[in-house]
Amino acid sequence: MKKLCYTKVQSFAFRSYSYGLATASQNAYPATVLTTFYVLIVLTKFIMPDLAPGETTTMPKLDQSVHPAALALTNGKDIAETGLRPWGSYTVLEEGRGYKIKRIEVKPGHRLSLQMHHHRSEHWIVVSGTAKVICGDQEILLGTNQSTYVPACTRHRLENVGVIPLTLIEVQNGEYLGEDDIIRFQDDYSRAD
Repeated sequence: MKKLCYTKVQSFAFRSYSYGLATASQNAYPATVLTTFYVLIVLTKFIMPDLAPGETTTMPKLDQSVHPAALALTNGKDIAETGLRPWGSYTVLEEGRGYKIKRIEVKPGHRLSLQMHHHRSEHWIVVSGTAKVICGDQEILLGTNQSTYVPACTRHRLENVGVIPLTLIEVQNGEYLGEDDIIRFQDDYSRAD
């Protein structure tokens, strides 16, 4: 369990929004502002409870057991799924036509497969921890409050190179967002195609 302060989350959201506007104005990825907007939605609708300014609450960590989730959200939608993987876990926070928002947690020292998707792009925003990202020919390190964009049809991989769990928000955009839109080129858990 950890304490969550409403004012700290608001401050994080404001810094994320400001960072998105600043980087977009410096000709960074044009989707930065859109990604930041998604982070604000996720923080205000799904992660942050209704609290008065300065009030704190205890937020439970993601349940570590494998089971389908059917939690009603404030907008009347259900969480599509929660699942464990060898590298950690994911939870679908919201899904709609052309987009899906997930919270992904990667265990220290673990990584996802080197993979590609034909029908979707992904935006990754690091909430906590340190991520090593391979995207095409580039390899970058991302820390808290940093993000990257993975275009469709691009080989990519996410790795937790830190000593604490890596938590990030993934925003998928595309015409088809099924879990079967994946080609694995290399996998530490023998799941490569």
